[in-house]
Amino acid sequence: MKITHTQIYRYSIPMVPFAIATGTMQSAQNVFIRIFTDEGIYGAGECSAFPYITGETQNTCLVMARDFAALWKEKDARNIEDRLKELDAFAAGNSTIKSAFDMALYDLAAKAANVPLYKYLGGEKRTIETDITIGIGPVEEMVEKATQFEEQGANILKVKIGKNAYEDIEKIGHIRQAVKPGTLIRVDANQGWVYEDAVFALQALDQFDIEFCEQPMRTWYDDYLPELCHNAAVHVMADESCYNHHDARRLIKTKSCDSINIKLAKSGGIAGALKIHRLAEEAGIPCMIGGMLESRFALTANLHFAWASQNVQYYDLDTCLLGHLEDPVVGGATYNKYVLDCPDAPGIGADVDEAFLTRCEHWKV
Repeated sequence: MKITHTQIYRYSIPMVPFAIATGTMQSAQNVFIRIFTDEGIYGAGECSAFPYITGETQNTCLVMARDFAALWKEKDARNIEDRLKELDAFAAGNSTIKSAFDMALYDLAAKAANVPLYKYLGGEKRTIETDITIGIGPVEEMVEKATQFEEQGANILKVKIGKNAYEDIEKIGHIRQAVKPGTLIRVDANQGWVYEDAVFALQALDQFDIEFCEQPMRTWYDDYLPELCHNAAVHVMADESCYNHHDARRLIKTKSCDSINIKLAKSGGIAGALKIHRLAEEAGIPCMIGGMLESRFALTANLHFAWASQNVQYYDLDTCLLGHLEDPVVGGATYNKYVLDCPDAPGIGADVDEAFLTRCEHWKV
């Protein structure tokens, strides 16, 4: 199954500004690709550039996408392992745009096998309920969001903090007081604290029955993570500290986290995510599936990955609920309040509306 050409789209989605500790995104800076083959089928992939985390922008992704597409021309789309090795040999890093190419190959492979992607990966459906994220803002706005989401059926709130540890504790206290006792609250500091503030916060937060805290410190403080985990009263989830399976191995070996957040934009795609999942499962470290600001297309791929990965026990699949002002996706995952499902169509089972794509800047390689 030879690759004949690739279509690349500047897949920008307008959205309500979304703030985390390291910056504010004004729009979803995504890239959508379709890889065509000589067997008359194509596979599609999407990535969402989040420069504050991965260092990649939409423009860098688009430049690399054209290079990757040229590299794969006339190559066998079925040989996923060799194709991905070629990308890694061509350029280090660039995991975000690599994840779109990885996704497209898996979409192709499952379509060729005429099965949904989760079945191609050896998985089966189970109930998956996502959290819903509250971005950083004034405490009154964050409390209002929390009660609004709860009224809409949310059982799990993920609260962005990390600007100021003392103010963060106050915010979480107000939110916990405002919501029902049974509502789960998890927090994400997005690397916002130094070690001393992280210790303080992860002891003080325990009084509010917090499920876990994602990425308390900058990755350059990773050598402090074992000590932090020892001193923290709240479980620590590694996010930006874990891009690939080598990071996962190091974190597990040094007892630097209680759980790991897997994101395709960090792992370089499904193949890398499966390697992280396997190591974590062997070590008894639970995983979460998360995302950046993807549309429902990549969200659906994340859902398939979760169904295929039994050690994924936490779900942060609310990317399309974080203020996207347009939904150009056809088919794919749907929300029943905060529970996700999708039809059993071959491959990822989603695509992007042609009318929307005609408005996007695009290239054919």
